[in-house]
Amino acid sequence: MGRAFEFRKERKLKRWGHMARTFTKLGKEITIAVKQGGPDVTGNPRLRALMAEARSEQMPKENIERAIKKATESKQGDFKEIIYEGYGPYGIAYLVETATDNNTRTVANVRSYFTKCGGSLGTSGSVSFMFDRKCTFRIKAKEGMDLETLELEMIDYGVEEMFEVDEEDKDGNVTKVIVIYGDYSSYGQIQKYIEENGYELISGGFEQVPNVELKDVTPEQRATLDKLTNLLEDDEDVTNVYTTLKPAEE
Repeated sequence: MGRAFEFRKERKLKRWGHMARTFTKLGKEITIAVKQGGPDVTGNPRLRALMAEARSEQMPKENIERAIKKATESKQGDFKEIIYEGYGPYGIAYLVETATDNNTRTVANVRSYFTKCGGSLGTSGSVSFMFDRKCTFRIKAKEGMDLETLELEMIDYGVEEMFEVDEEDKDGNVTKVIVIYGDYSSYGQIQKYIEENGYELISGGFEQVPNVELKDVTPEQRATLDKLTNLLEDDEDVTNVYTTLKPAEE
């Protein structure tokens, strides 16, 4: 298994939390996707993937329609994607992705979280070199499929790593899911392969994967870092938080 698997180990079972926060953040991403590529899912692969994710998260239809409407109304839904960089305590690098309609509010909040936990907000480029932006997909595994054969087929489409995980839904049902990582620029062709070959797409998007050795810490230090991570993830403007912290042993 490669670096993406090690990184995903920490994140694969980590959800955004309660439904209200999940729907808020998905709604922002849908609004941004519509603004960038239009409301027609046929010609907007990012929107198609987000719609699939919204369905898998059981997001109400009216929430989805509201997010699309915001994108088409000139005075509403003017969200911008902004990345903040900084260091938490103990030399752990943080990359914080946000979708905000008020940058002044968001940067003040993010800075306060770092300060409260003994970290510091950095300048653009201060930690981003430690991460590679990858496209990532989650698809349902087909019965009897061979993972190695699928990976060999998809290498030509830009896939760099692929592995299987068990995901449990809120009712306790376990589904075998294939997690796919590829080069950022390969998003469209990987999604096209998935759709044309009859795989059920659960989600598709982008993640920042650390390209440096992940740093281990003591349990006490991890508790402080977890506090910072939780503060950031609980902020309604924050969509993703990435760090160079080594995953805790299971």
